[in-house]
Amino acid sequence: MAWREDVATRPGPAVDGSAYWARPVAGFGDPEATVYVLGLATAAHGGNRTGRAFTGNSSADWLVASLHRTGFANQPTSRHRDDGLRLTGAWLASAVRCAPPGNAPMPAERDACLGHFRDEMGALPQVRVVVCLGAFAWDVALRWAAVRPKPRFSHRGDHAVAGGPVLLGCYHPSRQNTSTRRLTAAMLDDVLCRAHELARTAPRPEAEAGRRCCR
Repeated sequence: MAWREDVATRPGPAVDGSAYWARPVAGFGDPEATVYVLGLATAAHGGNRTGRAFTGNSSADWLVASLHRTGFANQPTSRHRDDGLRLTGAWLASAVRCAPPGNAPMPAERDACLGHFRDEMGALPQVRVVVCLGAFAWDVALRWAAVRPKPRFSHRGDHAVAGGPVLLGCYHPSRQNTSTRRLTAAMLDDVLCRAHELARTAPRPEAEAGRRCCR
């Protein structure tokens, strides 16, 4: 879309001068992930700049630090594509893969990108939990699973999809939510520990190896 390329010509104040990716951003993580973390949209100066989801912005700082504390990530930071970040048991992606104006995706953008989520879920057969960061991601996951009627989003609320994964709600680690303490580090850790627990107890193929619990 035009915005992702236009915003790359107007770098943010904290950008290091590197060239912007300015293309759609795929998910990344462990191909044997049991937990899929679904965000809102590619950030204009985060994933749109670095080419990796949840990388190079404040939301990434919060999320990856929590993933590290709860045993999903080998390090607490996500700064650029070659920074050595590795995920174990987790996959990260955004519902909308191109940076939208004002980081506020429209329904048409949601619908256009739904197929990417569907394809990744199809390629990640071990996923037992989808952590939905915010009501928008929650709605996308419900649309993917064709859940009717739609249960309301709530922080730490969950919904088991018949024959599929458990959807687990979490406030998005946006600067607005973290600066107002609507979401704290302890709250985010709690949700990811809950994801560990659900991934262990949800039905899974017998051959799947167990994942380590939170420290």
